[in-house]
Amino acid sequence: MTRYPDESDWTRRAFLGESARHVGALGAGLGLPFAGPLVSATRAAAAATVPGIRKRSTLGKTGIEVPDISFGTFSLESDEKLVLHALDRGVTHFDTAESYTEGRAEEVLGRALRGRRQEVTLTSKFWARADNTAAEQMKVLETSLRRLKTDYIDIYLNHAVNEIERLDNPEWRAFAERAKREGKIRAIGMSGHSGRLVECLAHAVDEKLVDVVMVAYNFTQQPSYREQVKRYLQDLAASFDFVTTQPRLPEMIQRAHAAGIGVLVMKTLDGARINDMRPFEQGSRTYAQSAFRWVLSEGAVDGLVVTMTSPAMVDEYIEASGSGPPDLADLALLARYESRHASTTCVVGCGDCLDACPAGVAISDVMRTRMYARDYGIPAIAAREYAAIGVDATACLACSGAPCATACPRGIPIADWNRETHRMLG
Repeated sequence: MTRYPDESDWTRRAFLGESARHVGALGAGLGLPFAGPLVSATRAAAAATVPGIRKRSTLGKTGIEVPDISFGTFSLESDEKLVLHALDRGVTHFDTAESYTEGRAEEVLGRALRGRRQEVTLTSKFWARADNTAAEQMKVLETSLRRLKTDYIDIYLNHAVNEIERLDNPEWRAFAERAKREGKIRAIGMSGHSGRLVECLAHAVDEKLVDVVMVAYNFTQQPSYREQVKRYLQDLAASFDFVTTQPRLPEMIQRAHAAGIGVLVMKTLDGARINDMRPFEQGSRTYAQSAFRWVLSEGAVDGLVVTMTSPAMVDEYIEASGSGPPDLADLALLARYESRHASTTCVVGCGDCLDACPAGVAISDVMRTRMYARDYGIPAIAAREYAAIGVDATACLACSGAPCATACPRGIPIADWNRETHRMLG
């Protein structure tokens, strides 16, 4: 990737220069009111070959090297061949958790990677509560080790952290120190995608509690994205509002990276309604690739993790590996996606609705399970995740909807969606 002096976010300056040098006809198929660059010769040539990982990074001070695009196993149930297909394409980092598909994801990875463990790195996670003892956490880790058929896990994360108390649990720290000392994990960290993510991330960085973080982050959260859409797509941009969520998240990612902490990102597709974008994709360029190029252009991001469910998806996704920063045609796809879905997609990690419900319904978690069912197309997993929510949407069935009616900055009808989700998954 081209580096620009004194510019941590390339888009503020380089986007202007690159677009001026590469302007061409975008094509009527996008139906957008501007001209954008054609696919570069390098990118077109890469698309004509078998796709593979072309860039790798070291995660902060850990010494652990990962590809810029890693394989997520959130919905992995049984497909060992899919894991091997990704590995043969150069994907050498696999992200899982003890809870994914009720432990089956770890088991599938263990079988698929038998005899090839030295070729890969692994992340697993455990939802360690503030009252879990070190012994309880070690028991969970050892279960993951058995499932994965390995004697160590490269990165072990406290899963979906949204409370500082979970990070400050002295038993979590004692467990991490012992597991590292015994060689059962190489690096410790946290993942997060909820409303208090920035608060938890800041605490983890300031208190030096983590070696690696994995956070929800996508193109809509980068301030320069909104600037460039407004500049280049004025007609389209006028048709929807730009909602700033987690405004301090880009700053916190920069701080973590500067502190030598490895930064991985997830939820990079902003709801992942990728099939809706097929009519607007041209040639070798897809919405997913554009979204990946944008987030990977952030210098503080070491790599992304994304769930892959088919060989075709693996090939499409990793085509974006090492393909450089986004251009105007990428921006057009991202803006088109945002214009279609801004008012119908819950922003992961927004948190504006956290205190809106007097009954304490975990609104963002309900919305997340709805996304799994409707957008990801995994209703069985969505139902399991919904069952695990502490306060589900039962109370919404008898509620007028008034308390949360204006809580969503995107105008989502929270009560209606919660009722529908409860009837679908409850």
